[in-house]
Amino acid sequence: MAIEQGIWKLAGTTGELPQKLRPTGLTDEGQLEEQIMQDVSILNRDWLLIGRQVRTDFNKLIDLLAIAADGTVIVIELKRDKTPRDVVAQAIDYASWVVTLADYQLVDIYQSFAQRYQRPHMSLEDAFEAKFGITLNSVTLNDNHQLVVVATQLDASSERIINYLNEHAQLSINAMFFSAFEDQGNHYLSRAWMIDPDEPPQPVTRKARKEPWNGEFYASFGDNRPWELARRYGFIAGGGAAWYSKTLAMLSEGDRVWVNIPKTGYVGVAEVTGERCRGEHFTVQTDQGIQRLQDIATATAYPQLHRTFDEDDEEAAEYLVPVRWIISHSASQAFSEVGLFGNQNTICKPTTPKWEHTVTRLKQAWDID
Repeated sequence: MAIEQGIWKLAGTTGELPQKLRPTGLTDEGQLEEQIMQDVSILNRDWLLIGRQVRTDFNKLIDLLAIAADGTVIVIELKRDKTPRDVVAQAIDYASWVVTLADYQLVDIYQSFAQRYQRPHMSLEDAFEAKFGITLNSVTLNDNHQLVVVATQLDASSERIINYLNEHAQLSINAMFFSAFEDQGNHYLSRAWMIDPDEPPQPVTRKARKEPWNGEFYASFGDNRPWELARRYGFIAGGGAAWYSKTLAMLSEGDRVWVNIPKTGYVGVAEVTGERCRGEHFTVQTDQGIQRLQDIATATAYPQLHRTFDEDDEEAAEYLVPVRWIISHSASQAFSEVGLFGNQNTICKPTTPKWEHTVTRLKQAWDID
């Protein structure tokens, strides 16, 4: 089904009709690429650009490469006008090369990119930490990848192929449509995704071995959030961007979740007692009765809870989930050893053998059935 985009200028006075802005089209594919170079949030604010016109081993050029906070590599192919089937095939061809890249190769790609285009950070390590607030060595690079075709239109055949690959081949490929408009010398850009990007992705993975999910959730309690406060009042939290806050909605009352502080270790396991709640509405039981946590915790003690954000961007707020601690330990008593599962998603449902091993070791260490 074709997606048509339009922009209307609202009427300024009663009786005046809204005016549809004139579509101008994108005269040059490089024009859109340049805008994305200036601000990658045009595509996705939770991506970090690491390469432009990246030459593959078979002498082809990938328009743009990006990575997400969990180390997923995103292949971005831009095509002006109608998107034929061969563009989808081209993106898949590029992905077959990207999946072979080792960490050092991605580091080199970024370094060349940063030097050529004078990026603010010259190393991938610095750029990654500045963007996501976590260290590069805390994630697994290129364990997954995603494909995005950027176009002005999508032909019916390409739409069928993309839907099929997502639904039946477990291949994460999406299309983003852009339209350009002009009004009295001002130029505007609109966009629309073919598949809702907030739907759970099916990233292309290099690892073939997976196990059935064991029903136990993983939680990352990061970004220097106040762990002792969470222990005292019973909550886990995430926020600052959709990437960190949306996964908290996966949790339901009765779920069990194992909590890890990145670069520290596992500090507790809890049973979920309620749904995700925005920070300013989260209440706790105190000696003085029920109070808002925001009124108890100062901005110094819990800065994320007092962070200001655009009201049009609710996912940038801090979100909390109430829990009952089965066991919790101070950060100084965290359990950590080689071979334990780790991930930067606030909440996830791991299906790797390492997760089963991690839960087994934690149960042994903490004497939990």
